[in-house]
Amino acid sequence: MTLQDPSFDLAVLGGGSGGIATARRAAQYGAKVVLIEPARLGGTCVNVGCVPKKLMWHAAQIAGTLAEATGYGFDLAPHSHDWPRLVERREAYIRRLNGIYRDGLDRDRVSLVEGCGRLLPDGRVACGDQVVAARHVLIATGGQPQRPAIPGAELGIDSDGFFALRTMPKRVAVVGAGYIAVELCGVLRALGAEVTLIVRGQRLLSSFDAMLGETLSAELVQQDVHIRYGCEVQRLEQQGGSLNAGLNDGTSITIDTLIWATGRRANTEGLGLVEAGVALDDAGHIVVDDWQNSSRDGVYAVGDVTGRVSLTPVAIAAGRRLADRLFDGQSERRLDYANIASVVFSHPPIGTVGLSEDLARKQHGDAVKIYTTRFKALYYGLLDHKHETAMKLVCAGPEQKVVGVHVIGVGADEMIQGFAVAVRMGATKSDFDDTVAIHPTSAEELVTMR
Repeated sequence: MTLQDPSFDLAVLGGGSGGIATARRAAQYGAKVVLIEPARLGGTCVNVGCVPKKLMWHAAQIAGTLAEATGYGFDLAPHSHDWPRLVERREAYIRRLNGIYRDGLDRDRVSLVEGCGRLLPDGRVACGDQVVAARHVLIATGGQPQRPAIPGAELGIDSDGFFALRTMPKRVAVVGAGYIAVELCGVLRALGAEVTLIVRGQRLLSSFDAMLGETLSAELVQQDVHIRYGCEVQRLEQQGGSLNAGLNDGTSITIDTLIWATGRRANTEGLGLVEAGVALDDAGHIVVDDWQNSSRDGVYAVGDVTGRVSLTPVAIAAGRRLADRLFDGQSERRLDYANIASVVFSHPPIGTVGLSEDLARKQHGDAVKIYTTRFKALYYGLLDHKHETAMKLVCAGPEQKVVGVHVIGVGADEMIQGFAVAVRMGATKSDFDDTVAIHPTSAEELVTMR
């Protein structure tokens, strides 16, 4: 759109979850807001992240349920999976969400400019030939996948490319050890692909509690995912209709598709940030303080572009609190980044909040006490093929304050939210012990550990 009045209270660069949440909250307070976005509204989460990932995870869960149904007395006819149909329905749902986001902006009277915005040295914002002035500028441009600099790297795809697949590859290598890598390999394996997970180090999910990565590794092996630890891809070559990946140990594997899940980088290039006096760290993230302020007055950043807890709800919460502070007079309003819960939609899922055991011991030394349990969930009681649930409580201090809760197993993704509230409120082990269990559930194990 062409703007009639180029003067605003807030200009937002980036129409992802954080940018939209901030723009709408500010507009609801009466601020005049413009949002600049070159692509589909909703950013990574809606288009090539959380939402389509969770839909694919649901499909994989259904595949597992179908395979296990005979244990519960169902005699199912042979079935097949239609990947193109799944993708078609998934993309239709995402287009609907794109429209909902646009309707929300219109409803709150946020001006939307489609294009690439950039910050000018004088503090104004440009998009093509249009230049606007704003009292406050928010950078919420998110991040994008990155690939290693090796010969043939362009022959592989990244997580964005995964969501562009219109047919399921039969033989897949996933490179990485983080949550994106384990989520994608779990979905592909459950839907019938042969999957090799190539891990540079010696463990999965290195930023999480060690128990979670160790348990997930054993579960993936049980599902016939081939894990190659201590390996790196050194070259990728086309061989007819296949790819050949040469590894650093001298071996190679032949696959149909290779997916790079080797990290993400901030979308800060081409925004004019350095020229405008906005400091970046060595990885290209915008440096912000606890109030989302950048090094330039009146310029703020939220979400993945800051490199601080790259989760969609974090970007939304930080942005809304920023709008509260700037446009509603809530001068002390800011996001507390401690005790933010997260879920890994692996197979089985992981739920975690608070400190890992290692971090707790570094902070609290010998005042840490650990409680753990492992069991087979009741769901597997009638099944021959069983999977394990593992739980850990990390407690610290003489009062045994619960500073970490870590769960892997059926239902972990849903149960962690409530326990995150307890951890944030400072619950102790005795508080957990005094809570009457809900039986029979897996969650009850968290309040009955000895």
